[in-house]
Amino acid sequence: MSPPELPLVHEPDNFRRACDAARSSGARVGLVPTMGALHRGHAALIEEARRRAGFVAVSVFVNPTQFGPNEDFARYPRTLDADVDKCKAAGASIVFAPAADAMYPSGEETRVHVGATADPLCGAHRPGHFEGVTTIVAKLFALTGPCVAVFGRKDYQQLKVLTRMAADLFLPVEVVGLRTVREPDGLALSSRNAYLSPADREAALSIPRGLTLAWQAFAKGERNAGVLRGLARASVAPVATSIDYVDVADPETLRVLADGDTTKDRALVAIALRIGTTRLIDNVVLGEDPPCIASP
Repeated sequence: MSPPELPLVHEPDNFRRACDAARSSGARVGLVPTMGALHRGHAALIEEARRRAGFVAVSVFVNPTQFGPNEDFARYPRTLDADVDKCKAAGASIVFAPAADAMYPSGEETRVHVGATADPLCGAHRPGHFEGVTTIVAKLFALTGPCVAVFGRKDYQQLKVLTRMAADLFLPVEVVGLRTVREPDGLALSSRNAYLSPADREAALSIPRGLTLAWQAFAKGERNAGVLRGLARASVAPVATSIDYVDVADPETLRVLADGDTTKDRALVAIALRIGTTRLIDNVVLGEDPPCIASP
């Protein structure tokens, strides 16, 4: 006897009813918001949600409002059938895959205003990005209702912005961040890795190498933000097509530290750059995370 099919719903009202029914039956609801093109990192998020909740919902939606006019919205990979199979294998209970006009109906005009946490790093280089992220996630939280929502720490700033939003708006959601899942050679898993040629992928290894160099220096007692930044940047600069930022920041406020500043016992090193035409991001929280790779 074959296992039952994983429910796939497209209408927001149907998704809301399914989550309400799960809570009515006594289950805690877990939510994993995604843009699809799922990989092992997403599977880890679903598995973590399953550990925390009896009913796990996965959303698959490429959100147009978080892409800028010259970004990769049109070519972002869309693989719904494969995504549903991966959700089922990872233990999801339902997949919500709405159309854009279902999440942004005709005449809609409301957006979530973001604050200082969204200003530096990706916020400085992708105007409007976090407004789009928080708006769609607020909609998903509203449809899901009280839940635990699991996000990856590779998108560290996103995690902090969404945690702030949930707290500020008194949303009945526990936001959980899961450690970045990496390939054996240290490259952070990302749906955008599919864009990389073999040569680009090799070049992208400069990112975890640079983060690990900063990690090793910090472990040996280095606390000068400029030195830590310089180690990470020196690794990526020779191979990056362009660099948005290599920054050292406070891991809670995301305030970027100047070269002469001294870090505390924890510090975020964050990188965003392009290899070819592909924008990649990665980070490590020094004093908290393990090194990205065993040796750079």
